[in-house]
Amino acid sequence: MCQCSADSEPISTFDLSRVWRPDDGQTPAPLKPGHSAIYREDVFETIREKIKELDPELRELSLDIHAHPELGFEEYHAHDVYTAFMEKHGFVVDRQFKIPTAWRATYEVGSGGRTIGVNSEMDALKGIGHACGHNLIGISGVAVSIAIRHALEKHSLSGKIVLLGTPAEEGGSGKVILLNKGAYEGMAACLMCHPAPGPVGSVSLSSCLALERLIVEYHGHTAHAALSPWEGKNALDAAVLGYNNISALRQQLRPTHRVHGIFEADGISTPVIPDYAKFICYVRAPTVKEMRETVKRVIPCFEAAALATGCELKIERSGATGDLRQNKALGDEVANIVLNKHGAIDYQWGISSASTDFGNITYALPSLHPGFAIPTEVDGGNHTPAFTKAAATPAAHQATLDISEALAATGVRVLIDDDFFAKVQQAFEEDKILREQS
Repeated sequence: MCQCSADSEPISTFDLSRVWRPDDGQTPAPLKPGHSAIYREDVFETIREKIKELDPELRELSLDIHAHPELGFEEYHAHDVYTAFMEKHGFVVDRQFKIPTAWRATYEVGSGGRTIGVNSEMDALKGIGHACGHNLIGISGVAVSIAIRHALEKHSLSGKIVLLGTPAEEGGSGKVILLNKGAYEGMAACLMCHPAPGPVGSVSLSSCLALERLIVEYHGHTAHAALSPWEGKNALDAAVLGYNNISALRQQLRPTHRVHGIFEADGISTPVIPDYAKFICYVRAPTVKEMRETVKRVIPCFEAAALATGCELKIERSGATGDLRQNKALGDEVANIVLNKHGAIDYQWGISSASTDFGNITYALPSLHPGFAIPTEVDGGNHTPAFTKAAATPAAHQATLDISEALAATGVRVLIDDDFFAKVQQAFEEDKILREQS
C-alpha cells in the first residue's frame, strides 16, 4: 500500500490512461518544472553529472546482463560482472554474500554517518529471458550507489552505501533469505526501482500484492487405466479437482485478489493411472492480512479434492512475500524530484497487481520501491517476450537513469538531513499502525 499522502498527488491534465508505446512520439518531460525547490540542488546536479558520465558504461553493463539471462540462484555471470564493475569503481566487494550468487558492495565516506541500502536484482525468467527488466533494475542500483558516493565525496559529506546484489526475485524470495540472514542490518533505509508499462515518463508509487506460494502434492496408486482402473487412486484427477475447486471459489473472492497456478508432472503415461501429481499455487491479495485470510479459503479446495479421490495430500507453504509499504517521506521526496526534473507521478501503475520479495524489506525498515514506465507494445507487459525486447531499448535505459537520479538524491538526503530522516522514521512507525488496521 502506498503511504504517500493523497494530497501530494499532482492534479493535472496528465493522461494516466495512455500507455507509453514505442515510436508513438511521446517524450518524457517534467510535469511541474520549477514548481518547488529541490533539496540541495548542488548535490542533485552532482548526481546528474555523474550518472551522465556513467551512461556508456551502464548501457554496456545492462546489455551484457540482458544477453546472458540466468534463472534464480544461478546468476553466476551477473554476480561476476557486477562485482567486477563495483570493484573497478572503488567499492569494497563481498562475493557470494550469504547466498552463492548474492554479493555486497560497500563504500563509506567520512565517519559516523548513516547507511543507505540499495538493491540490484539479477535473475531472468525461464524461456523468455529478462522479461521483467532486471537488467535495468541491476544497473539502477549500480548508478544510485556510485552517484551517492560521488556526491558525498565532492561535497564533503559523511555516509555509507551498501549495495546488495539480490538473487532469485522470481519465485525464490532471495531478499527474504538475505533479510533473515542479517544482510539488511544497519541500514537507515533501502531503495530500488522496477520497470513496467505506464504513461510516458511516469514514476509509480503504487503498492503490490502480498503473495503466498503453495506447493500441493497428491499421492495415489497406479493401475492399468483400461484393464483395472478401479484398483487405482488418480492423483492427477485430485490435482484437477483442486484446480476446479479454486475456479469455483474465485466468484466469491474480492476482485483485487488473485489465485493461480500450474500443474507439474513427470513420467505420466496414458495407459497408467497416475499415482503422483503436483500443483504450484500462488495466492495474492493487497495486504499480508488479506492474503492470509484467502489462503485459509484456498487450502480446503485441495483438501476436498484429496478426500474425493482417496489420495494423500501434502501442502508445503514455501514462503510469503509482503505488499509494498512505500515510505511516505521517501516517496514524497522522489515525487518532488520527478515532477520537477523528469516526468509525472502516479499511484496506480508500476507493479500494483504483481508481487515482489522487496515487500518484506518494506515491512522491516523504511524503504521505497517505485515503478517506472518504459515504452511497451500492446499486450507486451512484464513477463512477455515483448517486454524482454523493451528492456533493451535506449528509451528504457534513459528512463532507468532518470529514476536513478531521483533515488540517489533521496538517498543522499537520508544520509545528511537529520530532520528529513526523522520524518522517514516517523512515517515507518505510523505505517506499522496502518498495517494492523488495514
